[in-house]
Amino acid sequence: MNFLEEFIKKESSSGILLIFVTILALALKNSMFSDYYSAFLATPVEVRFSDLHIAKPLLLWINDGLMAIFFLLIGLEVKREFLEGQLSTPSQIALPGIAALGGMIVPAGFYILINHGDPTAMSGWAIPTATDIAFALGILAMLGKRVPLSLKIFLMALAIIDDLGAIVIIALFYTVELSTLSIVIAAISLATLITMNRLGVTKKAAYLIVGTILWVSVLKSGVHATLAGVALAFTIPLNCKCPNEGETYSMSKEMERDLHYWVAFFILPLFAFVNAGVDLRNVSLDQMTAGVPLGIMAGLFLGKQIGVFSFTWVAIKLGLAKMPDHSSWLQIYGVSILTGIGFTMSLFVDSLAFTDGDLYQQADKLAVLVASFSAAIAGYLILRIAK
Repeated sequence: MNFLEEFIKKESSSGILLIFVTILALALKNSMFSDYYSAFLATPVEVRFSDLHIAKPLLLWINDGLMAIFFLLIGLEVKREFLEGQLSTPSQIALPGIAALGGMIVPAGFYILINHGDPTAMSGWAIPTATDIAFALGILAMLGKRVPLSLKIFLMALAIIDDLGAIVIIALFYTVELSTLSIVIAAISLATLITMNRLGVTKKAAYLIVGTILWVSVLKSGVHATLAGVALAFTIPLNCKCPNEGETYSMSKEMERDLHYWVAFFILPLFAFVNAGVDLRNVSLDQMTAGVPLGIMAGLFLGKQIGVFSFTWVAIKLGLAKMPDHSSWLQIYGVSILTGIGFTMSLFVDSLAFTDGDLYQQADKLAVLVASFSAAIAGYLILRIAK
């Protein structure tokens, strides 16, 4: 099994697991165990080292800490794909790149159109721009050989570019007041990592130690801590010499392979479990048809499929990119619908946009779940009947 097939298989398995933990979280939150579930999320966790003090509830340790590891994996995937993978040439990057652009612009446009005039609501404009690659590939896995490999690669590449767009959005639009000292320490840490890369340092532990310092300084700086994971990933050597044998090996690919299991079967399911628990008893139909939930649902379910499909159609018709091998327009439309599965990525951006989790009585989170599951079902049905 090659690297790409292994990647798709793991992502697919994780997507199926995400469905089960989401149902579990919803069941616990809406049962007699609701208080225990909430208490679990609020469990205080504290780390102190001399004057350095980090105290957060368990929910934020998962969202700020474990998700930094997820973004480290995303960074490693982006680096590999751009240097030697499915995005390494202009012809390969053209179609998923253009499709991903449409999948960000149009959903954001839907949300902004519905919520313009409400400054608080406008903070969530990026929520429907995300795609959950694990969940989407999980749906494709259920279809087996009905979907050609070229379309799976197209969806994977599109989602990776989508994640890269999310990283840029988080860096530019979800940064709070900055701490100068922490920014300086973060810059020194990043410069150290780059220097280590240029000098050919091959000790993985050295990168992880400096990377931890980078994460703490970014956490304290006001920039979202998950971006430290991406910055660390870009400094990990793709190819380097083994210190003993003198042979070339890829530290980046080795870390990516090792992290995949932890991310796919622990970090993402745990993130979904702690963020998908919505108390349905407190959400009314009127709340779900308010601006923010409506903008999220319209952006994910309608904006994503319209943006991805229309931009893909224009790119192919203008000769800017080629049609994926052995695929039909109906299949491309089905995949376009699947990009509306925002799920974990949309929930993550939602937690950044609305730091008060009860601001919209959790109707915003429920909107992400409704739109994501609707896109999953509709995309599955379209791809099942497509030839």
